[in-house]
Amino acid sequence: MVDRIFDLYDELEKQRIMLSFKGDLSAELISAILNLIEQKMAHSEPDQKVRKRVFNVVMECLQNLYHHNKHVPIPGEEAARAEERQGIVMVAQANSGYSVLTGNSMAISEVEDLKRRLDEVNGCEPEQLRDLYKHALGDGRFTRSGGGGLGLIDIARKSRRKLEYGFVPLDSNNTFFSLNVNVTP
Repeated sequence: MVDRIFDLYDELEKQRIMLSFKGDLSAELISAILNLIEQKMAHSEPDQKVRKRVFNVVMECLQNLYHHNKHVPIPGEEAARAEERQGIVMVAQANSGYSVLTGNSMAISEVEDLKRRLDEVNGCEPEQLRDLYKHALGDGRFTRSGGGGLGLIDIARKSRRKLEYGFVPLDSNNTFFSLNVNVTP
């Protein structure tokens, strides 16, 4: 295994991975990750507006991981696992901009609602996203996690690109949700 560390390091360098994390998320860890991204972006990105947009996308993605990450236990599985907030986040520098990739477990029963929401956001032009954001902000309705459903809209607005996503079934109750957000100048 020790021999493979350099290979892993070399591969991360080739893929221009600035940050890669997999594990339990906490408010303190999210704050530390955001500080690290802010420092790395200060050294790698000369355009302050792009730095701010990437930072905001990473922040929203981490908040989504923290608030919406849920594993539904299958019969016989330890109930404590349902409370885990494990996720994965990667930030990579691309040829033109940055990619923010996240992944987490979620209940299969929630996939259709999330897919509908993602498709709705992806179907909007910038002006429509602004209007959708204002409508959601003034709506006063809140999701089960306490948010007003603004995260995905804000991510799309800041990235100025369509959100790429996918679902991989894990078991009869859960799926793995992946989100790729590209931020270009």
